[in-house]
Amino acid sequence: MLADRFGLPVVNASKLSGAKNMQLKRGLMELLPQVESTSIFIWDATGLALRSFKASNSVSIAADFHGATVSYRRHKGGGKGQMIAKAVGLGSGLNPTVLDATAGLGGDAFVLASLGCEMTLLERVPAVRELLNAGLQQAEQYARNHDSELTAILKRMQVVAMTAQQYMADRSTCGKPDVVYLDPMFPAASKSAMVKKEMRVFHELVGADADADGLLELALAVAKHRVVVKRPRLAPELADRSPSHTIIGKRNRYDVYTLQKMNI
Repeated sequence: MLADRFGLPVVNASKLSGAKNMQLKRGLMELLPQVESTSIFIWDATGLALRSFKASNSVSIAADFHGATVSYRRHKGGGKGQMIAKAVGLGSGLNPTVLDATAGLGGDAFVLASLGCEMTLLERVPAVRELLNAGLQQAEQYARNHDSELTAILKRMQVVAMTAQQYMADRSTCGKPDVVYLDPMFPAASKSAMVKKEMRVFHELVGADADADGLLELALAVAKHRVVVKRPRLAPELADRSPSHTIIGKRNRYDVYTLQKMNI
């Protein structure tokens, strides 16, 4: 049980189902007086979310693999023409195995899985890993009744409860994935106030990826064909190491370190 794993108190807030933000906050404060100074897990009909009431408006963070936004991107998002697809080397008949060593809430891994990649997901922060697993389980339940194509995509996503350092250091477990994908935490800039709040809460939860340079070195040692690093457009290169080539978008870029020509 989630509460047992994290040593958290559990309260029954079912009477607050459907409550608006302020009403929900007041009701939860009666049950959990410390709610303003912390983030809490909320489990309801939509699944598991991490909610913060520190801001003037509450902020909710969850992993979503079947909602309207991700479904639209899956069907209308550009397919293998997307930057991330080009970065990992997806092409006609090429569906590389990808180790996502910094999976977060699994958004990029889901895009690659939907394009045919076999994905192994690592997330070092236990709370984020719980959100990731809960999102996958919720999507699996939805897919069984509504979307057989989604079922096939989710089967290509495996979450491993290990840190990237532990996993990549153990070659018997890690093997040689075709691609290692890294998206280390970096301060995000956005014009959207809500995105800023969500990212601020996520940063508080995850912390800085101070070991990102070391992850690049590990990734280069285990990847068979390439390592891909997602960075904000103007961020410095990891470990001051120049990539083989870079794919640049409006806000982000993908630094690609080619090790061996891909012929899968």
